[in-house]
Amino acid sequence: MEKQRTIEKEFSLEGNGLQRGLPVKAFFYPGDEDSGIIFVRRDLENKPSIRLGDLTDIATDRRSKIGDYVETVEHILAALWGAEVDNIRIELTSSEPPGLDGSAILFLEALKAVGIKTQRREREFIEVKKPLWVEDKESFLGIFPSQTFKISYILEYPGPAIGRQFFSDIVDSEVFQKEIAPARTFCLKEEVNSLLRQGYGKGANLKNTLVMAKNGPIDNILRFPDEPVRHKVLDLIGDLYLLGKPIKGRVIAIRSGHKLNLELVEKIKESQ
Repeated sequence: MEKQRTIEKEFSLEGNGLQRGLPVKAFFYPGDEDSGIIFVRRDLENKPSIRLGDLTDIATDRRSKIGDYVETVEHILAALWGAEVDNIRIELTSSEPPGLDGSAILFLEALKAVGIKTQRREREFIEVKKPLWVEDKESFLGIFPSQTFKISYILEYPGPAIGRQFFSDIVDSEVFQKEIAPARTFCLKEEVNSLLRQGYGKGANLKNTLVMAKNGPIDNILRFPDEPVRHKVLDLIGDLYLLGKPIKGRVIAIRSGHKLNLELVEKIKESQ
């Protein structure tokens, strides 16, 4: 049986949040067995804490948002999933973690650099017992019973900048590190002003975000020919880890984003 894991020692990272653009420091501390993944708002009065397994308020928006306290945590949660970390306390000095390079790879490398500690208690998984799905117009996201964790994702954008992309694989920690974690967040060039008006992307720049023009990213080079769909898979893994435990299931996604991801998280919670 797999054992629970935490980090060997504390560390910190800092930068600006991707969405709000505010400077933030994130402090990571080892967690006791069965303590789970806990976020703490160090900057707020009484330092409110949120444990993922106890969540009752997950907003279904363009970013993962937990109550009124923590948001845009999908990249850091994806890295925790990839490092197979079950127990950790993360203290933030703002509402969202630093955006770093817009992917999960720097979070993952930092976690592994301090060392991952195996604990005594057995790791708990969420096993899907029956098909569950959500849909909205031309978008679909479903999860089906399986003893492995496999994701098949179809991404489709009009025009040549992204077009249609497809990713499908059994995802484990090795596949995640090599094929998914380095994929950066993205948007279309024509979306930039609209997103900024809505309050998104204030910490984004041409280094941490792929701004896709007709012939590819502006002032940037793709890490994978299909980097956008890989980042969508990264976001999906991070959003699913809001459940606080790794999940076993066969995931089928068609043009899914945070809204459907988080709606599926709610359905999985209700089914347990």
